[in-house]
Amino acid sequence: MNDVIHTQPILDRSLWLTEEDADALAQGTHHDPFSILGIHTDDEGQFLRVFLPGAVGVDVLDREGGTSRCCLTSMQIPGLFAARLPHAAPYLLHIRWPQGEQITEDPYSFGLLLGEMDLYLLGEGNHRNLGHCLGAQPMAVDGVDGVRFSVWAPNAKRVSVVGNFNSWDGRRHMMRLRISAGVWEIFVPRIGPGEAYKYEIVEAQGAIGLRADPVALATEAPPSTASVVADTTPFTWHDEEWIAQRQKAHDPSRPISIYEVHAASWRKHGGDNGELYSWRDLAEQLIPYVLEMGFTHVELLPIMEHPFGGSWGYQPLGQFAPSARFGKPADFAYFVDECHRAGLGVILDWVPAHFPTDPHGLARFDGTALYEYEHPFEGFHQDWDTYIYNLGRREVHGFMLASALHWLRHFHVDALRVDAVASMLYRNYSRNEGEWIPNRYGGHENLETIDFLRHLNDVISEEAPGTVVIAEESTAWPGVTQPTDEGGLGFAYKWNMGWMHDTLEYIAKDPVYRTYSHHDMTFPMVYAFSERYVLPISHDEVVHGKGSLICKMPGDEWQQFANLRAYLSIMWAQPGKKLLFMGCEFGQWREWSHDRELDWSLLAEGRHAGVRRLLSDLNRCYGELPALHECDSEPQGFTWVVGNDNTNSVFAWLRWSATGEPLLVVANMTPVPRMGYRLGVPFAGGWEERLNSDAECYGGSNMGNLGQLTAEDSPLHGQIASLELTLPPLAVLLLRPVETPSTR
Repeated sequence: MNDVIHTQPILDRSLWLTEEDADALAQGTHHDPFSILGIHTDDEGQFLRVFLPGAVGVDVLDREGGTSRCCLTSMQIPGLFAARLPHAAPYLLHIRWPQGEQITEDPYSFGLLLGEMDLYLLGEGNHRNLGHCLGAQPMAVDGVDGVRFSVWAPNAKRVSVVGNFNSWDGRRHMMRLRISAGVWEIFVPRIGPGEAYKYEIVEAQGAIGLRADPVALATEAPPSTASVVADTTPFTWHDEEWIAQRQKAHDPSRPISIYEVHAASWRKHGGDNGELYSWRDLAEQLIPYVLEMGFTHVELLPIMEHPFGGSWGYQPLGQFAPSARFGKPADFAYFVDECHRAGLGVILDWVPAHFPTDPHGLARFDGTALYEYEHPFEGFHQDWDTYIYNLGRREVHGFMLASALHWLRHFHVDALRVDAVASMLYRNYSRNEGEWIPNRYGGHENLETIDFLRHLNDVISEEAPGTVVIAEESTAWPGVTQPTDEGGLGFAYKWNMGWMHDTLEYIAKDPVYRTYSHHDMTFPMVYAFSERYVLPISHDEVVHGKGSLICKMPGDEWQQFANLRAYLSIMWAQPGKKLLFMGCEFGQWREWSHDRELDWSLLAEGRHAGVRRLLSDLNRCYGELPALHECDSEPQGFTWVVGNDNTNSVFAWLRWSATGEPLLVVANMTPVPRMGYRLGVPFAGGWEERLNSDAECYGGSNMGNLGQLTAEDSPLHGQIASLELTLPPLAVLLLRPVETPSTR
């Protein structure tokens, strides 16, 4: 039997704290608890202090063998215990609580945690792997399993980590400040993945707030707001083949067709009021659907953790954590892996422009404007009731850069679509005169954001090869997709908001009046090759009273479906990559709502099924016909044949492949069939209808040209030959030579 040795329970006043330290400890405001807790040495030898509010008593055990070394004596404030020790060998605390006993290591027995290189990179705002440096990291320290917590809060008076493991008492695990980087750290032994936690921060002015971890890798499911210690066991990936070729998949000469999805409302278990699909449910159901439709990529509205579901993810607080609404981080990795194994790319919407004001989030995180600009003319979006990231601060710049890299590297995501770039570029964005602060040159450009976006694109190109970054940018800012070394912003693609606006304006008009708006359809071609564009019909166009896509179409129901089919066909036949929001592919009547699933029952009806069939065939044509994608960003890939027939509302153009293969596109945007309509073409001989949006299988009237016709040696419209066509009502034809130029 081991002998039990107890220190005599006498009051050793030499171990008392100064009155100032004792008061600060009792109030939970001590700025440096490691200086007074744990093992220390004075003239009389070594001693141990612990502060455990609520504890009844504390014994010290040897870590090796568990024998009792001494009993700590209660000191001058409740919960403070101390005793002199015969030696400083590793020890355990045997704590007696009113509700039971606990044996654990002393968090104040562990030395410095973050290395000097980590601190240097953090201080420089240049740490590229924040998700494995800050936040909650399960690990072993000195042979003890636990979790290292670290958080940037340079202006806080005190920071503690709190959770069930310490009864959410901020006095129990007060952290150490590493002054050089403004980072607080502590190692909490004997906890692990799944533990909920927050940081309790005492601001310089004395206010106390509970904050979620800005670099949490996992969170509780809303409406709960705590961070969660993530399981950092590496995921086993199976997508090597996809990763090896994805740079080719993102080449501007390749087809890119994107299905935009709001994960919470695509489908639900049991209908509108049912449970959300998990990532594994979506892997099972969404991936086959998207592949069947012929899309090359799925784009997810922001899946970073966000407190308010009604923001659709565009007000995120967890820039490193997939939303717990859909499962664990490993489940999201599984979804991406399954997409890649099926040959499907994954794009995430990512929001570096702003963040919400929720009190548990980033707003005045340590009592100061840490992540945001201080002045509301710079740091607050009145339109969205959000704060604006101060990307001119090196630590915030690095925080957002690390977030982007986290999704691309850790989760193998293929592309980020950067939300609201226009709001980032302009200091006077959506502001009245006198409500914005000019840059140092007196201009309205946000120079700090411009530097950030250029740096973002350069770093991603270097550190995540094969991935791309896409800008949602709605102004005429020059060079969005131009390389940074040529003065551009360096994005791979830009959403063509002008095309979207003009074409939707046109298609919404009654065909009787389209003759007066003919230029709405031709003008986008004036600038179609000024950037590398994505043509977007996104979630923003089918919400907030705008109605669904098919509801924008004029006429009776037959004409509405015909207009929708024609519009989608024009979109797929014009230069630019494609993006379509879920539900538009089958003509959903109801405006999209994030609270309910899509109206899948409509697919039992012929016209809705016909639109979906057409969209699937358009994707097949887009992928199979080089003329529709190879020169998407090159002016030589597009030629007007008829762009000025506003009387008949007819448009015709040629798309060209890189090797000179043509495809003729003809659109009749009235409900009046056009018989004997002659068009110039570059080759005489046989031409065939590759697609007719008026085909019966799509729900149309089945008017057309019987599949094949012959072009005569009769020059017209600047071409050496011409075709006489029947143009179906409100329809688009795709025609190509029977013999390609290489075989003629």
